[in-house]
Amino acid sequence: MEFTLDSTDLRILQLMQENARIPNVDMAKRLDMAPSAVLERVKKLEQKKVIRHYITSIDPVAVEQKLLAFIFIKVNEGIGCSVTGPALARIPEVQEVHNIAGEDCYLVKVRVADSASLIALMRNEFARIPTIQSTKTTIVLETVKEDQRLHIPIEQKLQIPLSKK
Repeated sequence: MEFTLDSTDLRILQLMQENARIPNVDMAKRLDMAPSAVLERVKKLEQKKVIRHYITSIDPVAVEQKLLAFIFIKVNEGIGCSVTGPALARIPEVQEVHNIAGEDCYLVKVRVADSASLIALMRNEFARIPTIQSTKTTIVLETVKEDQRLHIPIEQKLQIPLSKK
């Protein structure tokens, strides 16, 4: 079963992605719709799991997480085994876990205070995961762009499969 996102749904998503706290009345004005119709659409997008959750974007420096690193991880588990990914995802400093194709098995994004914190993370957390065979760490010197927002193609309708959750 699929759910079709029309141009109004896509515009709502675009507006909410720019500002998740946009008042319903303001969104309705920008879309030339009744506030009740906008609210109904937002609720439907939430029910269909198109809108998964709302977050606050926090400056990492403000909370002493100045070091950003990407870690490539090679594991010794077989294809389809799902031990390492969930174990990595449980580590609070790990922001993203991606199962990747190629020489390595996972790409992980972490944020910590400094290099000493990164070493502690590797020694105290990653070392406890028995399936990790090796790691390669890349430390970010400067971030030119970091954005979780998606490019939303307003011009077309999108068919999305409904979540089974």
